[in-house]
Amino acid sequence: MHRFFALALVAGLIVAAPALAEDKADSKKSDDGWVTIFDGKSLDGWKKNENPDSIRLEDGKIVTNGNRSHLFYVGDEKPFKNFEFEAEVMTKENSNAGIFIHTKYQEEGWPAQGYEAQVNNSYNKDPQKTGGLYNTVKVLEAPAKDNEWFKYYIKVDGKHVTVKINDKQVVDFEQAADKPQPALSEGTFALQAHDPGSTVYFRNIRVKRLPD
Repeated sequence: MHRFFALALVAGLIVAAPALAEDKADSKKSDDGWVTIFDGKSLDGWKKNENPDSIRLEDGKIVTNGNRSHLFYVGDEKPFKNFEFEAEVMTKENSNAGIFIHTKYQEEGWPAQGYEAQVNNSYNKDPQKTGGLYNTVKVLEAPAKDNEWFKYYIKVDGKHVTVKINDKQVVDFEQAADKPQPALSEGTFALQAHDPGSTVYFRNIRVKRLPD
């Protein structure tokens, strides 16, 4: 091969590589701004903490079952402040879990930052049911059923939080200006494995950033 042509070809590949990487990242983003953060193929972009065996990938779903553990989304360095979040969730009988917002990775323990959006349709040890903001806005009657997929929607806009289950609003919360920590600020998302008797499934997880 002619030396000049070979050098030009190599240079062209070097220039093209970043463009290909950029195209791959953009492919997750839809025209309306939604970004898929779990596509069912791997746990890339997510990080488990204590008891990692309690969270696994199975048949395109995230499954939480076992001793306390949390799966944090770490696939974006920019914290999430204002956003819309959607996931499909399914619980087995007597199961408990949670979706944390405005949180951050920690090695162990219940997440100290942010709010937990409750997942519990029939777990009889806790009266707080699906859709509530744990210990903040309590939902006492489950808006979904075990063994059926339901849509979990969370919106944060400033200090205002909206939660919908299957498109029905169950929480409309405005945080007080003097609310102590944990409080709304910014951060990431986490999914909870609550205990060995609880089995909860998550799929089709996506998020849309809103203006700060």
